[in-house]
Amino acid sequence: MIRLKDTKHANTAEFLNSAIRIAEYYGFTSLDEMKPTRMSREDEKRRAAAAKNENEIAFARRDERGLAQIARKCVACARGSDRGGTLIWRTSMGASGMPSATLELHVLGSPSAIAEALLLVIVNAIAEEAGLTARSLAINNIGSYESSNRFVRDVGSYLRKHIESISPTLRPRAAIDPLGTLVQLIEKGHPAAPRAPQSMEYLTEEERRRFWDLLEYLEIYGLSYELSPHVLGSRDCWSHSLYEINISDQETGAQFAIASGGRYDPLASRFAVSPMPAAMISINCEIRGKTRVVREVRGVPSIYYAHLGPEARRKSLSVLEGLRRAEIPVHQSLLYDRIAEQMTRAKELAVPYILIMGYKEAMENTILVREVATNAQEAIPLDELPNYLRRRRMGSWKSLAANL
Repeated sequence: MIRLKDTKHANTAEFLNSAIRIAEYYGFTSLDEMKPTRMSREDEKRRAAAAKNENEIAFARRDERGLAQIARKCVACARGSDRGGTLIWRTSMGASGMPSATLELHVLGSPSAIAEALLLVIVNAIAEEAGLTARSLAINNIGSYESSNRFVRDVGSYLRKHIESISPTLRPRAAIDPLGTLVQLIEKGHPAAPRAPQSMEYLTEEERRRFWDLLEYLEIYGLSYELSPHVLGSRDCWSHSLYEINISDQETGAQFAIASGGRYDPLASRFAVSPMPAAMISINCEIRGKTRVVREVRGVPSIYYAHLGPEARRKSLSVLEGLRRAEIPVHQSLLYDRIAEQMTRAKELAVPYILIMGYKEAMENTILVREVATNAQEAIPLDELPNYLRRRRMGSWKSLAANL
């Protein structure tokens, strides 16, 4: 949990306002402003059956129960989206030992590693703006349900060998839920936990390539990380990547988590009654002083950012974050795979300017600035882009009325 004394913010509301402003820059929308999509009668029956069987989910961590509740709402809003994915934020206030406020970010509908990378880049920006400098990112991968069966089987065998060292109250769980038991042993600092089997050793070649895609996004962006076998969760909730962001106590040096999340395809698919890729991250902050969020009412960007090819997509996170820091608003559709979809979206938004990053531009650290009315375009070095846009008054907000 984030302690406000470690940040630049005077109260909880200040922190949430700042964090939501960053999330909305990247296109996230409040869950409260979204309407659920109606399901067919058959799908509604299957969804009701899935909800009825929710007590069958083997939760490995306490926070997973809350995720099950919100996943149903997010899926209902994302179902049927034709825009490559749905970006959702929500806040909640709760009391768990110490009262805390939670900001959740969800990306639904995108199976690409860009979903997790986008979440991690945003939370990194939120932490930076809050003044949290001594932080670290821990990542693990548990693969798909099928590929992790061997991992869970070996964890069960390992726990049976060390059953005498496990507390009597936890021993019955070790037989029926080895993974959940291991999570509890890790949380308690049990001496047997560090020597337990590691899930990344059981990934298939395809899953390793998929995981490398995420790590490559982070490395090109410049976000350091460490692979940690101790970031785990229930296979009924999570698949593939799991991550946790920690900060160090300046006085004691001890580390504590401020954010965590991962890809929760199994849970989202359960409530969507069909395959539904989904990823999320949750940030926790202590409650102190004001808590009421006051959002800025701004216009809409006059620029659309488009990418062409995987190299350009990997570079895009750095470009967009640079524009955000320069306070230049842009539309973007990083979740789209094809340039044609992005150009169609730019046309729908009726923007006067489009930034285009292709393979050549990604290799040369440049970007094309195109004026829609004349189709004239110019290649601009990335380090000169913010000033170029400001000088030509391109990076401004259009009034909401003009966009209606």
